[in-house]
Amino acid sequence: MPILQSVLTCPHCGTSKEETMPTDACRFFYRCSHCGENLRPLPGDCCVFCSYGTVPCPPRQ
Repeated sequence: MPILQSVLTCPHCGTSKEETMPTDACRFFYRCSHCGENLRPLPGDCCVFCSYGTVPCPPRQ
C-alpha cells in the first residue's frame, strides 16, 4: 500500500507543508502557500513530490 502523505519544502523560501499525493496522476505544478512560487519537477523527476517531497509519488514507490 503506497504512502500518500508527503511534506513538500519550497526551495525558494524553505516553507514546508504536508500534502496528500494523488494516486491516479503525477502533480506537475505546485504553488507555495507562503511565497507564491510555482514549483515544477527537477529534470529527471516526474512530479513535484519526487523533487521536493519527503516521500516519492505512488508510481515511484
